[in-house]
Amino acid sequence: MSNIKTAIIVGGGIGGLVTALSLQRAGVSVKVFESVETIKALGVGINLLPHSVKVLTELGLTEELEKAGLPTAELMYVNKFGKKIWQEDRGLNAGYKWPQYSIHRGELQMLLLNAVKEQLGEEVVFTGHHLTSFENEADGVVAHFENKKTGEHVGTHRSDILIAADGIHSVVRKHFYPNEGLPKYSGRILWRGITESDPYLTGRSMIMAGFQDQKFVAYPISPELAKEGRSLVNWIAELSIDEMPDRADWNKEIDKEKFAPAFKNWDFGWLNVPKIIEDAKAVYEFPMVDRDPLPQWTFGRVTLLGDAAHPMYPIGSNGASQAILDADALGQIIAEQPDAELALKEYEARRLQPTANIVLTNRQNGPEQVMQIVEERAPEGFENLDDVISYEELEAIANKYKKIAGFDRESLNSKVGDPV
Repeated sequence: MSNIKTAIIVGGGIGGLVTALSLQRAGVSVKVFESVETIKALGVGINLLPHSVKVLTELGLTEELEKAGLPTAELMYVNKFGKKIWQEDRGLNAGYKWPQYSIHRGELQMLLLNAVKEQLGEEVVFTGHHLTSFENEADGVVAHFENKKTGEHVGTHRSDILIAADGIHSVVRKHFYPNEGLPKYSGRILWRGITESDPYLTGRSMIMAGFQDQKFVAYPISPELAKEGRSLVNWIAELSIDEMPDRADWNKEIDKEKFAPAFKNWDFGWLNVPKIIEDAKAVYEFPMVDRDPLPQWTFGRVTLLGDAAHPMYPIGSNGASQAILDADALGQIIAEQPDAELALKEYEARRLQPTANIVLTNRQNGPEQVMQIVEERAPEGFENLDDVISYEELEAIANKYKKIAGFDRESLNSKVGDPV
């Protein structure tokens, strides 16, 4: 018999909610604690890679994903003049058994929240509960919560294990690594927005333009607008900026003039970047940050998950997907390993090194390094791409990253699980 009967999950984001569903399937009674008083559909677009869609499919969320997400058809890298460097099919188009979805982060979080409430019960989600401290005991974990706005103590809860899915500023991570300090700044800032526009290319195309110091990413995220012949484009403009904004300003709405002039000439014909930026109703600023990989996630009956364990640059569409893979691995192991501490250590052993590899690879631009290579070799552009970089070199970079991130097609398709 398993000695893991109950679990506290700290954090009601994507990783925490998928963990709740995964642990419930493993027979664990779960409580989810979220700092904010009301969980809202906030954020902008993200991508779910096929390996994470496989997990969500196995949790019974196929229909919800099809309603909320737009299946990505292909990915294309271009230089700052809009000339193609590399293009590849994605998801079902590439022969995967599962789609790749472009989806609004807030919509994904809300569909996961609804699934948790429907499958586990409304009473398992505690909002307005910010973790302040915990005791890691021999036979369980005791966690203390307060209302962050008022400072009022709102409860003490006990469980067999505690899963910290509380993000890049994790209280639990800080408890075990008190001297780690702030996240590491990459020297780059992202400005993110959503713009309704005419479709570009196939209407389901993800594009990345430019190079490391100046980049523009765009992909549509609304299946409903796509049916109407329109496109809701999630976009990211990125520039190298020496000075990181004050942490208090993260996620704040900003004036487009702070970055838009750098892209004023980026009208590629098939995509008018200045107009996409101009037509956005709001733009938000994010410094690109991560943290160094950790030597250990699990301490007794407590472990880290998602951004609390391995925050990474938003390169290669991996942040949310890797949190979902964490949740799936944890659920599988707990279903098989009855001892709490051994189960959490086995989870760490399975997930720590693969995610550390992605963090470090993303610092080297991941698959997007093809754009940097072309910029360095042909800063004034090119007539013949073969004179700059070979197809074999491009293909090798793309395939290597898929293996590092765990979604090379043959390996994934061979895994047990019913396809869509």
